[in-house]
Amino acid sequence: MSTTDEVVEQILSRYDTITVVGASANPAKAANEVPAYMQQHGWRIIPVNPHADEIVGEKVYRTLADVPEQVGLVDVFRPSQDAPEVARQAVAAGATALWLQLGIASAEARAIAEDAGLLYVEDRCLIIEQRRTGLVPATS
Repeated sequence: MSTTDEVVEQILSRYDTITVVGASANPAKAANEVPAYMQQHGWRIIPVNPHADEIVGEKVYRTLADVPEQVGLVDVFRPSQDAPEVARQAVAAGATALWLQLGIASAEARAIAEDAGLLYVEDRCLIIEQRRTGLVPATS
């Protein structure tokens, strides 16, 4: 079994694209600040939000199922009670990693993700972890 720090490092070094469920168009919210930061540090961002057309300069998709390419890492900015449904959608979309942002945790989402073989992190911030590890996106 890997420690959370090991999984964090695997995710940050393996993925160059982050699909952000619950991304926000409001620059004052973490759900905008975090994707913008990750984008500035080399990651490609695919925002998912049913109420916006563009976030961090990228086309927004209404649902994970609407993303027209293979989804790898799914980063979640939704309340903990929504995490199991997002986990089910991530599995259905073929995701290989699920990251619940700081303050978001769900035993049910963890079970769904781990049962499907996804790398899983909860209650951690991508910015904090990127700064701590110094990792940059994988190159294709």
